[in-house]
Amino acid sequence: MNCVARGPIRKMTSRLETPVHYSLPIGEESVAMNPLLGSPLKLHFTGQINCVHCGRNTNKSFNQGYCYPCFQRLAQCDSCIIHPEKCHFDMGTCREPEWGEKYCMQDHIVYLANSSGVKVGITRATQIPTRWIDQGAVQALAIVRVRTRLQSGSLEVLFKQHVADKTNWRDMLKGGDHHTDLHAERDRLVQACKKDIDDLVQRFGFHAISVLSGIDAVQIEYPVLEYPEKISSFNFDKDANVEGTLIGIKGQYLIFDTGVINMRRFAGYNLEIFTS
Repeated sequence: MNCVARGPIRKMTSRLETPVHYSLPIGEESVAMNPLLGSPLKLHFTGQINCVHCGRNTNKSFNQGYCYPCFQRLAQCDSCIIHPEKCHFDMGTCREPEWGEKYCMQDHIVYLANSSGVKVGITRATQIPTRWIDQGAVQALAIVRVRTRLQSGSLEVLFKQHVADKTNWRDMLKGGDHHTDLHAERDRLVQACKKDIDDLVQRFGFHAISVLSGIDAVQIEYPVLEYPEKISSFNFDKDANVEGTLIGIKGQYLIFDTGVINMRRFAGYNLEIFTS
């Protein structure tokens, strides 16, 4: 097998086509992954991890690619990123106010996605449809537009009392992409939470929260030749080599005939990629 690329990786980039087009940033290169479908592929972890922010060598990766000092210091690693309803920018305690201004104090979308079933989620408006692809959604629908991350998190808290907010990655990778009526789900949620939504409008202002209508759901098709019957996952921390025939890509997972691996989880890991 020939080594086609080596270096620290980042999460796969994607482009909404039919099917989704994937590339893997590695070192100074970007490897197109779709053409490798159906071919033998080997990924070798060299043992070196570089922080995705500062580049320093680190023995352990935190929060999918950061060294410990960056994990402790950066706003993008704060707990409010996982729990946006806890955003504390307005309290003046953001770790990096300039970063918060750029990424949190901008329009966000509350959406419904069908990945392993219908779930609610939030993302920056500029991250659509990337966020949906990263989650392996086969359908997605923007349902509310808001002005800040805090507002989106507050709405998500309401909605997740009535619908899931997590993707079951094993079910997502088994395929069986059952489509559902996301517009009907949106109407059900908005009606169930109407009083609470009105309360948030009073809290944040009339122009802060806009329930969306007249928008089509986005349909997403992935480059998968065959879905695995059983899901077994690879882990570079336990085995430096991942090898097999690449039979699919979905979300941030490479699907081999021998198992699956979440490439986003290993951002910053130095890999060598071999193909025949």
